[in-house]
Amino acid sequence: MDFDKILEKCGNAGRYQYLMILLLGYIAFTTTVHYYSQNIIGFVPQHWCYHDQLADLSFEEIAAIYAPFGKDASCTRLEKIEGNNLTVSSEACQRWIYNYDYGFRSMNAELNWVCDDAYKARIGQSLFFLGSLMGTFTFGMLGDRIGRVRAVILANQCGFVGDFLTTYATNLVQFASFRCISGLAATANYYLMFILVLEYLAPKLRNLAISGTLGICFCLGALVAPWLSVLAGNWRIYLTCSALLQLVVALFYFVVQESAQWLITRTNVEGAIARLKHIAHFNGRQVAAADFEAFRRNCIAKRKLSNQPEQTAGIIDLMRTPNLRKISLLVVLIFMLTSLSFNTISRNVEGLGMSPFVVFSLFALVVPPSGFIQGLLQSRVGRKATAFLAMLCTGLLSCALGVALSTEGAQSSVTLLLSFALPMRLGISLCYTVTSQYASELLPTCVRSRGIAAVHLAAAGASFLSPYLIHLGTKLAAATSLILALLLLTASFCTLMLPETNNRQLPITLADGEAFGKGESMLSFDCWRPHDDDVAKQPAEELKLHQINGQTEAEV
Repeated sequence: MDFDKILEKCGNAGRYQYLMILLLGYIAFTTTVHYYSQNIIGFVPQHWCYHDQLADLSFEEIAAIYAPFGKDASCTRLEKIEGNNLTVSSEACQRWIYNYDYGFRSMNAELNWVCDDAYKARIGQSLFFLGSLMGTFTFGMLGDRIGRVRAVILANQCGFVGDFLTTYATNLVQFASFRCISGLAATANYYLMFILVLEYLAPKLRNLAISGTLGICFCLGALVAPWLSVLAGNWRIYLTCSALLQLVVALFYFVVQESAQWLITRTNVEGAIARLKHIAHFNGRQVAAADFEAFRRNCIAKRKLSNQPEQTAGIIDLMRTPNLRKISLLVVLIFMLTSLSFNTISRNVEGLGMSPFVVFSLFALVVPPSGFIQGLLQSRVGRKATAFLAMLCTGLLSCALGVALSTEGAQSSVTLLLSFALPMRLGISLCYTVTSQYASELLPTCVRSRGIAAVHLAAAGASFLSPYLIHLGTKLAAATSLILALLLLTASFCTLMLPETNNRQLPITLADGEAFGKGESMLSFDCWRPHDDDVAKQPAEELKLHQINGQTEAEV
């Protein structure tokens, strides 16, 4: 009796699984608030250099006075203001007048990190991503060594500590150091929990239920993040709220069971059985002792068949066999391209002719539809076809936007920009979430945490280019969209070379990963698969397991 069969007896779509989905939704919510905090605290409101004669004027009057200076208005210091006669001072500006958007005092405004000091905020953001790189790798390794649950809790506590300490930062060194600590949790706080939940779910819950829940919670997080900052009124209070949300995750230790599949790869079969018994009790299931004994024999027998002890398997082992090497490299490449595109599109909320708080909210509203569309498509056409179609459509849409921006007048049309930006945000959200789930299912359980850590590590490295792509759009309006189109179309083609995972037993060992998807063509989609393929067929490995247990093929 293999893991999927014993889990079905214990309940793979019961109360415990729905509890896990809800907890994953909470993680998705807190992750979104934490992820966008780096953008929100760095919003730069409209500002002008202070002058005594401007103190009692309205913002509209001040803007009219500085209008002749164009883009340099924010950093131009005036010496004399005599009607329309303005005298520019040669001294650098030391004090500014801020027109706070919705009354929110950002970090840049409070610390006066604008004009010549604007680079300081960028350094902090860079170290946030550096922390993300370090945390992705470190917690990925820990997830395979100390367990998924402990790694999830530690990652979120790093986010709590980093955000809380940042509220006391008063200079660049403190701010950059604390943002690096906060960045340790930027990716690991979500994907480790996603892996843990995925290993306990029935295939039917991996589609609409999990996708819909994630879509709603990502939407709530993206909606709450900007308006929570407006409600707080100050970036320090906002970060304190973000930190407290992550502190709650420590309570997961008393609710969430450790991954039974991970325990099996650590040769701790008894620990896995204990977790399965707890899940069966939580789901109200009665499982016979003979079933657990059959599962125990299966694990021991499968260990004997394995050529390499799974507890010593590492990332390098993914490169030792041809099929698993091809799958792993394609997963890394696709996720790098998708992540770079996602960060570029989702973070580009300024320069659209509207308040960034409003743009954040509009972007958030398209996230739930993307989750439900993902669930419906995955259950009908499979993971592979869903990922391919999402990347293809978003790439073509980005290409169309690039062509439109190459014409005169398109850059100043708010309606045109939003009519492309919102569908692209929906599409890239669909691309990112389906790719994240697809990648988790393709890698074997014994190295899944470290493998996904390596994938996210490469993606975080690629995301360093995101600010430069956004900045490139200020110089060449169509360039960013055309580059994104090229990236997404390349990712869609690479997706065709991956095997389907929908309604398949996911690989556990390295041998399973090497055999997974062999012989499938590029156009082998789940919706085109003959129905008789769904009939359970006993593989040669199962026959060997029964022979080790003393059963003949005829008895089987």
